[in-house]
Amino acid sequence: MATARFEEIVEDFDFIDDWEDRYRYVIDLGKKMPPLDESQKIPATKVLGCASQVWIVPEILGEGADIRISFQGESDAMIVGGLIAVLHALYDGLRPSEAIDVDAQAEMGRLGLDQHLSSQRSNGLRAMIQRIRQISNALL
Repeated sequence: MATARFEEIVEDFDFIDDWEDRYRYVIDLGKKMPPLDESQKIPATKVLGCASQVWIVPEILGEGADIRISFQGESDAMIVGGLIAVLHALYDGLRPSEAIDVDAQAEMGRLGLDQHLSSQRSNGLRAMIQRIRQISNALL
């Protein structure tokens, strides 16, 4: 299950042939994310396992049975900031149970990113996905 916003990114990727242009597109997505307040860049929001500095701050939307997840994030690496934006598009507004059911590796694979990221970036992406899953699990 993917959000409509993520499907738009998949469609955009289909139209971009060159990988340099795809990287620029992902970086531009990251630049559109609002920056975190410095007070949010704390050990509790830092994602471990990333080569760069990464923070993911959960946002809980609604309450009770209507609870949905969202998050803001930031990185000191531009491409990682873009990956945060792509993950935001993938998960934003899902119920925690839906977020846990997302096969993020397969969804990101639809973009071909799994084949075009360094092993360090791939490990960092997995760490960010794990953090989102932890946030979702904690809400169940």
